[in-house]
Amino acid sequence: QVQLVESGGGLVQAGGSLRLSCAASGRAFSSYAMGWFRQAPGKEREVVARISRSGGSTMYIDSVKGRFTISRDNAKSTVSLQMNSLKPEDSAVYFCAASATVGIPLRSDAYTYWGQGTQVSVSS
Repeated sequence: QVQLVESGGGLVQAGGSLRLSCAASGRAFSSYAMGWFRQAPGKEREVVARISRSGGSTMYIDSVKGRFTISRDNAKSTVSLQMNSLKPEDSAVYFCAASATVGIPLRSDAYTYWGQGTQVSVSS
């Protein structure tokens, strides 16, 4: 089992930056693909970024490409999301999640373990 705890959310002006971190406890962090998801009020949860077990492969939704960077440190059992050039439409609760499914799953139902979420608010 894996426990995930996010940190780093907050309020920032448009154009600013935030760095989200997710600390994992439990066994075999490196055996899980990791994802960052977000959910805004009244909207469905969407995957923002995903990273392979080794960290060698990353994927992003089009709206954050070039602005967000996902990374992981398997020695420290952490995954991070660096968010630059933030926009008001990036405002949401952000969740990290872990998946044991082969590959780097896109669907949220492939992710077994979830953090509690951290709020990101971007003012215009």
